[in-house]
Amino acid sequence: MKASQAGIFALGTASHSYLEFDIQKGVEQRELVAAIAGLREPRTTMGGVNLVAGFRPELWRAVAPDQAPPEVAGYNQDVVGPDGYTMPATQHDAVLWLSGSAYDVVFEVSREAIAATQDIATVAVETSSWPYHHDRDLTGFIDGTENPTLVDAPGIALIGDGETGAGGSVLLLQKWVHDSATWESLPVQTQEAVIGRTKPDSVELDPKPSDSHVARNDQDVFGKIFRRNMPFGTVTVHGTMFVGFSSDQHRLAAMLESMAGLQNGTRDALTRYTRALTGSYYFIPSLDDLKAWTPAAAE
Repeated sequence: MKASQAGIFALGTASHSYLEFDIQKGVEQRELVAAIAGLREPRTTMGGVNLVAGFRPELWRAVAPDQAPPEVAGYNQDVVGPDGYTMPATQHDAVLWLSGSAYDVVFEVSREAIAATQDIATVAVETSSWPYHHDRDLTGFIDGTENPTLVDAPGIALIGDGETGAGGSVLLLQKWVHDSATWESLPVQTQEAVIGRTKPDSVELDPKPSDSHVARNDQDVFGKIFRRNMPFGTVTVHGTMFVGFSSDQHRLAAMLESMAGLQNGTRDALTRYTRALTGSYYFIPSLDDLKAWTPAAAE
């Protein structure tokens, strides 16, 4: 099987940076791919920084049709629920996700990446994130309880050998901002009903409310995904970076539709205390396919 980009599965990193790029006018798409692929050279992997690179699915298909899954598409339309609740589409052309043991090295590598691509692409969105109380998000609940183990994760996140785009993955990247004041005013029992789990130890409620976050994202229904969510923001404005990987985009899309209430009219209760600011899908090529675009491969 083709090698995947290892940073997808690099757990335990303390600092993260997400850079989303738009290609500049007059630049060919293949120039952007080559520039992003070239960032994997040793000069930008110092200090143990993991780098994951991806592209708008339509852009990757245009330059590498033989390595692009045929049905994967960008986040090109808002997801709008029956009551008008909206998860906006803010699709960009490329993404770099950098993670490492400390923010200073992530900061330096991010600066190098931006400098190396300044004539090719413009940074459209930059977000930094960090862990909170080991494995909790800023609601105070444990995040990723149902995440697969690292043994099982590649089989869930990566496209299988022999399929188009083998070794690659589909990434859903969203920035969710929390209404912390309202959320924290709720009794813990009410918070647990919204999430569908107990707060101290993340035990699933039985029965779980039908509009709970767990019920609206039941992976036994939609299929498993591999999540690398992280908190982001400042004391005054903060929330969650949703970072979800899957070999099948339909799993991710179905979860968003369920959260918005498009499947049966029941909206995810958590969306009353958090809202999506951004939404993009990126195809994360295998390391082998990405390496084909590096300067060394072209020589």
